[in-house]
Amino acid sequence: MKETDFYPPLKRFLEAQGYVVKGEVEDCDVVAVRGGEDPVVVELKLNLNLPVILQAVDRLALTPKVYVCVPAGCPALITQRKRAVKLFRMLGLGLIAADPRLKAGGVDVLLDPGEYRPRKQKQRGERLLGEFMRRVGDPNLGGAGRRRGLMTAYRQRALRIACFLEEKGTVKASEVARALEEPKARDILYSDVYGWFERAGKGFYALSLRGKEEIPSWTPHAEGPRRDAAKG
Repeated sequence: MKETDFYPPLKRFLEAQGYVVKGEVEDCDVVAVRGGEDPVVVELKLNLNLPVILQAVDRLALTPKVYVCVPAGCPALITQRKRAVKLFRMLGLGLIAADPRLKAGGVDVLLDPGEYRPRKQKQRGERLLGEFMRRVGDPNLGGAGRRRGLMTAYRQRALRIACFLEEKGTVKASEVARALEEPKARDILYSDVYGWFERAGKGFYALSLRGKEEIPSWTPHAEGPRRDAAKG
C-alpha cells in the first residue's frame, strides 16, 4: 500500500462535499478549497508517529483545518485509537481513516479539527494534590519503574507503623495510634495491604515475617520513618 492509494477515494469524498481538490500543493499532500472558507489540508500517511504529528502541527500555520489520513488498519489506530483521537483533539488536528480497497473508497472522519476544551476531572485533580501534600519528602525518583512499587503516602504511614513494631514487638493498635499520632493506625494494621503485619491477639499486632524481610529494603527510601518510630 502506498500513500498515493488514498488520494483518489479522499478526493472523491471531498468533492462530494463541494470542495475543489488538488494534490501536492506547496508541500501539502492534499489541499481542498470551498468558496471563501479556510482551505483544508490533508497529509496522507501509512502510520501515526511523532514526525507525522509534528508535520501536521506545522501545517496549522497555513490553516486551522488540518487532517492526517491513515489506513483504517494502521497499527497505531488499531492499538491506540482512543488515545490517538484524544491527542489529535488536544492539538486541534483532524484524523481520517481510509480503506482504498473498498469499491466506494471507505473514508471515515474520526475527528474534525477544533479548539481543545478538556473536561476537568476535579476528583482526580484533588487526589493528585492530596497525595502530593500527604507524602513526606521526595522518596521516589521521577521516571522510576513501578514494578517494585512506589513510596506513596499510604506506604510511608504503614512503614512508620512497621518500624515501630520492629522496635517494640507486639503492641496494641491503640498504643501504636497514640505513640505515632496516627489516627488510621488500626485500619492500616487491620487491612495489612502489604502483608507486613500479623494479628497477635485481640487488638494486638506484630511485624510479620514478610515485614521483617521487606522493611529494610524500604527504609533507605523513606524520610524519617525509623527516626519518628524511635520517638514513640
